[in-house]
Amino acid sequence: MFETENKNTLSTYKLGLEYALEQDRNDELKSYRNQFHIPKDAGGNELIYMTGNSLGLQPKATKSYINQELEDWANLGVEGHLEAKNPWLPYHEFLTESMAKVVGAKPIEVIVMNTLTANLHFMMVSFYQPTKTRYKILIESDAFPSDKYAVESQLRHHGIDDKEGLILWKPRKGEELLNYEDLEAILETHGDEIALIMIGGVNYYTGQFFDLKRITKLGHQYGCKVGFDCAHGAGNVALNLHDSGADFAVWCTYKYLNSGPGSLAGCFVHERHAYNKNLNRFTGWWSHNKQTRFNMRDEFDQLPGAEGWQLSNPPILSMAAIKASLDMFNEVGIEKLIEKSKKLTVYFEFLLNQLGENVISIITPKNPKERGCQLSIQVKNANKTLHNKLTEAGVISDWREPDVIRCAPTPLYNSFEDVYGLVEKLKAILNE
Repeated sequence: MFETENKNTLSTYKLGLEYALEQDRNDELKSYRNQFHIPKDAGGNELIYMTGNSLGLQPKATKSYINQELEDWANLGVEGHLEAKNPWLPYHEFLTESMAKVVGAKPIEVIVMNTLTANLHFMMVSFYQPTKTRYKILIESDAFPSDKYAVESQLRHHGIDDKEGLILWKPRKGEELLNYEDLEAILETHGDEIALIMIGGVNYYTGQFFDLKRITKLGHQYGCKVGFDCAHGAGNVALNLHDSGADFAVWCTYKYLNSGPGSLAGCFVHERHAYNKNLNRFTGWWSHNKQTRFNMRDEFDQLPGAEGWQLSNPPILSMAAIKASLDMFNEVGIEKLIEKSKKLTVYFEFLLNQLGENVISIITPKNPKERGCQLSIQVKNANKTLHNKLTEAGVISDWREPDVIRCAPTPLYNSFEDVYGLVEKLKAILNE
């Protein structure tokens, strides 16, 4: 048996398929799996889908949400902006409250717009304001590549050498996870040179969930602006963005938020910046006062809050897909999802541990409070061939160079039986 503490509830995990099936029978969220399209093999058998951390599955309701907008477009044309069942003009407002709940923010602090890296750039226009003495950007050394490319390009845009201006928070030799004491040491040495700290809220590779509030407090103590890329956190962990005090955060919606490939992204700007019209930013007509937007010839009048960072009228079909998912999140509640997520992931960890430490290494933090549902697995002496064999066995997982298989048992549609089946298939491949 394996015991762990989850939200003060002692959960005991056991081996065997019957235990997994029993957990699924007792799962109050089990019906939600049936509300998703589960990919199948050529024989019509459901695959074990463990890549919600890369692309979430499609809710069955998504098609009807999009079809509603297609019908209104067909029947109403331009009048759909005001006369559609869900009028297009204020459509983004239909998403705000639900999205704010998911990320732990106030509605004034949240907007759905653009795509992830575009939003990161727009945030850096406002919150990366280098001076001759304070111009460096601090990121984690193994940040998602797009984040690294984006901050390097911002440095170059301001005429700063992208190697000299970038400070990397690195793990200690022989370790995979980052240590807060090392971050403190960096800031003690370079704090007065750092203009911006920009960290991935949950690291894409290790699955480490950072203490956003701790990092923000530390950064602000040294006069740095602080932002987070929450692509692997939104819909997965309790981000509590407002309470974190972060200046900004960005995230995508196609992973845990199940809104479809390349869908629109989310953006958070803390309410203390909501009415600051002196913040440098790029603007467009969608960040202009809604009441006078269509007067066309008025001088720019900044909207307050995160809405004031919009540029263009948004793609409604993408927002419809986001609404389909967020309505489900709103129905379930992020707290219940996180509770099930922890149970699934600890059960997954328990089964992997049965394979032996000399075979499997989990580089994701052991403490459930320091991770989401993703476990990053290293298998000794393995290469991508192992991942390919898992795929052939009906497991959709995720390979990341040089030697990690990422699996994310996602609480809305993954089951304990999925987790059991994955580990059984992995065990069979290792025993070949």
